[in-house]
Amino acid sequence: MTTTSTGTQCAPTSLPAMPTRPVHQGAILAIIMISYMMIVLDTSVVIAGLPKIHAELGFTDAGLSWVSNAYTLVFGGFLLLGARAGDILGRRRLFIVGLVIFVLSSLAIGMAGSPAMLVCARAIQGLGSAILAPSTLALLQTNFQAGPERTRAVAYYASAAGISASVGLVLGGFLADWLSWRVGFFINLPIGIGLIVAARRYLVETELHAGVFDLAGAITSTLGMSALVFGIVHSAETGWTDRSTVLAVLSGIALLAVFVLIEWRASAPIMPLRLFANRERSGAYLVRMLFLGANVGFFFFSTQFMQGVLDYTPAQTGLAFLPAMVVNFMAALAAPRVIARFGGRSVMLASMLLGLLGMACLTQVSAGTSYLSGLALPMLLIGLGQGGTLGPLTAAGIAHVAPKDAGAASGLVNAAHQLGGTLGLGVQVAVSVLGAGALTGKDLLAHRVGNAMQCAAAMLVIALVIATATAARRQRASP
Repeated sequence: MTTTSTGTQCAPTSLPAMPTRPVHQGAILAIIMISYMMIVLDTSVVIAGLPKIHAELGFTDAGLSWVSNAYTLVFGGFLLLGARAGDILGRRRLFIVGLVIFVLSSLAIGMAGSPAMLVCARAIQGLGSAILAPSTLALLQTNFQAGPERTRAVAYYASAAGISASVGLVLGGFLADWLSWRVGFFINLPIGIGLIVAARRYLVETELHAGVFDLAGAITSTLGMSALVFGIVHSAETGWTDRSTVLAVLSGIALLAVFVLIEWRASAPIMPLRLFANRERSGAYLVRMLFLGANVGFFFFSTQFMQGVLDYTPAQTGLAFLPAMVVNFMAALAAPRVIARFGGRSVMLASMLLGLLGMACLTQVSAGTSYLSGLALPMLLIGLGQGGTLGPLTAAGIAHVAPKDAGAASGLVNAAHQLGGTLGLGVQVAVSVLGAGALTGKDLLAHRVGNAMQCAAAMLVIALVIATATAARRQRASP
């Protein structure tokens, strides 16, 4: 067995390898898809209910972003450790553990009576997701044979992210308006309990391996990202010259530097640095962070605009996102066939360009902007961009990875996804208040949204440049 100064030794007993082809593949795919969709749905349900949460619990404007940040930071920070833990302790076992934590924290969120309690429960829910998410993808890979069978299953899995996010906005809007934003978390209880029962019946434990936990890497990466995002968000209230803002940003950078050193020396790092040796993969991670940062900000600030400027109810806001949801769904389902004909690189770049055009349109919003003339068309373009980009981007993130690094690469893709959204939202919150002057009311909110969309568009421009330079040119695959 190996040892390292940065990990905790763990040597479980090996179990027999699972059957090559399970009997209940339909049930297994349903378990994996529903659990993954539950994770994504919760994120967008929260976004739809943010104004209600803001008013009911008394969050500040900048502090409101921590309802999302607390979850995504812990999720992203411990995601790589969760992937490694599944290799050592077993994917089925970790899948069930992640579900239990996710369900219990959902109950705590629904019962939260203060901002501190809500943010703390969201952080614990992020830990559950960090354990659950990598297990879903790993279980899919081990339960479906390589070839068309696995390709089809992975396509469904990849499309679930964008589709679930859009559905969550609609569902969250109706729940917040007609019942309560809390209901969106309470419904996780029966769903989660059903998934736990089904997992115990249908899932077969994967083979266990002796190994180490890179706890130091997980802790330093999470603390570093938390400090960095806190400094960025805090600057929206105090400015960049504030002592606490500067201290938080510098601490974050220092901790992330320590994290890189730990990963360089660790015998079993949660983020092997060799994964960045390939230009296509490195570019895919950067592009994913920028792309998700821009699009999370789009959902966050569009919700604020429709409810604060257009005076929409949460239910109306959810319905207003319907155009983006429909085209996202259609683009995600059509993506495998279009990629087979034109290639992943072409589809990804074209989709990103459509999303950029939509985001650029939203930079012109004002207090007088109407939904039909100023929001509907940009939402269609952004929905197309999301549906067509994430599939090829995911494939690029795991391209040319050695079998021993497959789990780490998948975890890094998901970490870039989560951390990109967190950092992107933090930057946009900070940028949104620039140049506000004496503006008040709806004019102030519209100004903040316009600033945020300009920042999001700039992120997409950079992402498009990086993707153009790093995405590999491939021959068209046979349909």
